Amino acid sequence: MTSSPAWRVGRVERTCVRLVAADPETGAPRADAGAGPVVRLRPGGLLDAVVGEPVPPAVGDAVVIAPTETDPERVLLAPRRSELVRDTAGDTARTQVLAANVDVVLVVEHLDPEPKLGRIERLVTLARRSGAVPVVVLTKADLVGDAEQWVDDVERVAPGVAAHAISATTGAGLDGLRGMLEPGTTLVVVGPSGAGKSTLVNALVGTEAMATGRRREGDGKGRHTTTHRELVPAGECWLIDTPGLRAVGLVADADSVDGTFADVADLAQECRFRDCRHEREPGCAVTAAIEDGRLAERRLDSWRTQQREVAHQARRAGDRAAQIEFRQTVRSRERSMRAHHRATGKGRP
Repeated sequence: MTSSPAWRVGRVERTCVRLVAADPETGAPRADAGAGPVVRLRPGGLLDAVVGEPVPPAVGDAVVIAPTETDPERVLLAPRRSELVRDTAGDTARTQVLAANVDVVLVVEHLDPEPKLGRIERLVTLARRSGAVPVVVLTKADLVGDAEQWVDDVERVAPGVAAHAISATTGAGLDGLRGMLEPGTTLVVVGPSGAGKSTLVNALVGTEAMATGRRREGDGKGRHTTTHRELVPAGECWLIDTPGLRAVGLVADADSVDGTFADVADLAQECRFRDCRHEREPGCAVTAAIEDGRLAERRLDSWRTQQREVAHQARRAGDRAAQIEFRQTVRSRERSMRAHHRATGKGRP
């Protein structure tokens, strides 16, 4: 582990991470990418970082080999240039990093059964917040006759985001995605169980990199096969497959929401009143667009929902910051008291 190639986290286990090798100049996978070392984690599943406190590693993280005399296998996490994050369940302000150092987020949704536009909107917002480029991939195009109409629908609900209808079985539409596989680029695949994410990864990689399952009888949905996130080589680029998301816990900001709902945000700027709630106010451009059919009411409802979630998360994050500050203050006082006791000979050292 004292060699010079760049290393990335290929897979995170409970007590360790498995590293994969990247070319230090291009960032592309090396020929022996899958033969990287295994690094044990600190208690709590943490890894030391180049800057700041130890943190839980994520698939896609870059690491720096920094051996010392006492720890010849010391590994440090490098600062992330992007991260795909989702909210966790419950009332805490915890978030989960799904993937780090990602360039493109492939939002995968099946065409059979019928896709859910609301879920696509949420995943696109998640991708926008990460700093990566979102791309919508509609799978199983060979099973439906209206794939291109769905592409048009997706482009309306995700302005500025490219949408592709593909079939991993027949290969239709895959060339458009392969055009994004530039050397050193990292793509992460997200979407619901049964959307064909692993099948898509295998088609792009050209090998059976990820296990796949048969479609279930009765409802036509695919089986949930991926149980972990993993960084796999795809020619000269990287792909990260992820387990199916049963719920999309939104981690976003106002800019990423407005990016996904650019049509609604633009209309809101035309309202007569700056604090318009888009309900019954006179001169509301948003309700006028709904009435004349230019804007779907479902679209406005989704925008409001995401705005509420962003505001709620911001409040929770503020509460958590206050709790951390309080704990740090308490610890600082305890350290001062112990130092005083040692200096004065009172109490236990």
